Amino acid sequence: MGLFLDVFKDSAVDCVKMLPFLFLAFYLLEVVEQHASDRMTAMLGRSGGLGPIIGSLLGSVPQCGFSIMASDFFASGVISMGTLLAVYLSTSDEAIIILLTDPGHVKDILFLVLTKILIGTAGGYIVLFLERKFFRKKPGRTGKGAEFAPNEVQPECRGVPGCSCGCCEPAAKKPGFRDLLIPAWNHTKEVFVYLFIFTFVIGFIMEGFGNSVIEGIFLSGSAFQPFFASVIGLIPNCAASIMITQLYMDGVLSFGSAVAGLCSSAGLGLLVLFRMNRSMKENITVLAFLVAIAVTAGSILQAVGSL
Repeated sequence: MGLFLDVFKDSAVDCVKMLPFLFLAFYLLEVVEQHASDRMTAMLGRSGGLGPIIGSLLGSVPQCGFSIMASDFFASGVISMGTLLAVYLSTSDEAIIILLTDPGHVKDILFLVLTKILIGTAGGYIVLFLERKFFRKKPGRTGKGAEFAPNEVQPECRGVPGCSCGCCEPAAKKPGFRDLLIPAWNHTKEVFVYLFIFTFVIGFIMEGFGNSVIEGIFLSGSAFQPFFASVIGLIPNCAASIMITQLYMDGVLSFGSAVAGLCSSAGLGLLVLFRMNRSMKENITVLAFLVAIAVTAGSILQAVGSL
């Protein structure tokens, strides 16, 4: 009982210290999402041959909206599979925010973002090449002027469980800075709960059974760890990126494995894809490309890091 209370207290204290940083970061992201997301979304819809580059740059912004929007754009024939994969691969969700709360890992943010943008761009163009060579172009809208109207209720958000991004609700007008306090706080609370749970569980196992147990569970030092991390990343929830980031910060996951997990962590994007796109063959192909590129990139980074 004493161990339980000690780990509980330490986890609570560590997570409470992060609260101000989490709230400030999510508030700033709400401002960006509300005041710039329409232009960014239109840019993605008109990206054309620059799709993988633009998709990877937009996907690197830590919010759920772009992966959801990209899924619907692909299902409607607006963007290519390569552009969709670029968005998925560069998406990091809450990873950047959590790294910001730890001064010791702030230096990792730029390297992580640049790495994922490069992986997203390269992977996107590889898939685009294969798509043009082996797949037929999807019928539907073209990439010029085919974006949704601003403030339109996006069809892909209706009935999607766990969707908490701004695109899920209609908005008659742009909210003011005060109006963004509540959604920012709600997002902060959600991440705080997941962060506390993972911190407590990992801490309890480490204190009660030793580091070797948790390292064994997550295959530390194994060549299979990037694949294992990528499977965790497929969980359609922010919990996946939070867990992967926390394990990396605790030294359980290598940088390469963390990248693999975060590359496959497309948030609700995959859930929306399987719901909106009628071609199950295409959906499975996207999923296979996503995991293959994530694992390959993560394995290369892990091998380089071990030299």
